[in-house]
Amino acid sequence: MKVTVHVWRQKNASAAGKFVTYPMDDISPDMSFLEMLDVLNDRLEERGEEPVAFESDCREGICGNCSMVINGTPHGPMRNTTACQLHMRSFSDGEDIYIEPWRAKAFPPIKDLVVDRGALDRVIQAGGYISVRTGSAQDANALPIPKLDVDLAMDAATCIGCGACVAACPNSSAMLFTAAKISHLGLLPQGQTERMERVRNMVRQHDDELFGSCTNYGECQDACPKGISINFIGHLNRDFLKANFLKVKNPRREVESQ
Repeated sequence: MKVTVHVWRQKNASAAGKFVTYPMDDISPDMSFLEMLDVLNDRLEERGEEPVAFESDCREGICGNCSMVINGTPHGPMRNTTACQLHMRSFSDGEDIYIEPWRAKAFPPIKDLVVDRGALDRVIQAGGYISVRTGSAQDANALPIPKLDVDLAMDAATCIGCGACVAACPNSSAMLFTAAKISHLGLLPQGQTERMERVRNMVRQHDDELFGSCTNYGECQDACPKGISINFIGHLNRDFLKANFLKVKNPRREVESQ
């Protein structure tokens, strides 16, 4: 099949960027999208041109590194699919394909399709942990947990931290990401010790990173390659309100916990 790819090229954060057009022929419909980019880079190097910079690691839809907007949609046209799992058969022969990086103030550009997504790591570092000494693995039935809580926690834990929710949101909010990270710990018994402190710290870090506010557009859950629901943002909001209520009600306890 033949396609024409229009790739965003930008030398560095201070340089101006632009789309550069590359006609591609002899593309197998069974190639993954990243394999097509590998072929493009091989051909560019053969011509003595600089290859396109893009991120990838596992190429199995787990790591979240393949962050790019394809034809205006994070990770491309297929729902619940990362760019590395997207195949060229998802496009029509002769189609024009536009590829650009995540665009958000919190994701400064590095080069071409690569942006700095370290802000997501800092949100996790602000409170995405538990301090309970868990020791060695317990028997599965030693700590009974309601199945609904387990299922919800596992749904939240599927977040791969790719940032598609940010790229899709008109406000560049990372609330779906933050809510998933807060919820998968806050729903389990082991995560109760820091539950209120965690939600305050992570939301504060979210705002400090210049992510936008959530106004319930819902674009984030449509773009999420793992299909994480915005219901988790509701969980976050409830915990956040409760955490701030407890902070006002028990200021001494708040000081002692610091």
